[in-house]
Amino acid sequence: MTSTKPAGSDPAPRPKRRSFSPEYKLRIVAEYDGAPRNEKGAVLRRERLYHSHVKEWRAARDAGALENLVDRRTGPARVKKSATEVENEKLRQQVERLQKDLARNKAALEVMGKASALLEMISESAD
Repeated sequence: MTSTKPAGSDPAPRPKRRSFSPEYKLRIVAEYDGAPRNEKGAVLRRERLYHSHVKEWRAARDAGALENLVDRRTGPARVKKSATEVENEKLRQQVERLQKDLARNKAALEVMGKASALLEMISESAD
């Protein structure tokens, strides 16, 4: 059987993050807090939320930080470094690695030189 999808394509679509408005968060916190003890889990399951969501949103509400109820995970991405900054960082790492290698090699050569001198001294005294 042949596939109609090109080779190497991802069969499953990528999941999208959910974002919650401050109004939604406040409504869910109020509903969760007002629900009887045995129905709190039903609220979370219905909304597909975790207790940690409600806990975080309640803490922000109690702190009076309505603007903090905005989901930080969906905020702007980290600022990307320019190509020159990325290249400079790679070169710095390479220089650091090469300096470590050089120091290790110098130490090895020093040990080898001392061993060679010791062997020469031993062979001269044996003659």
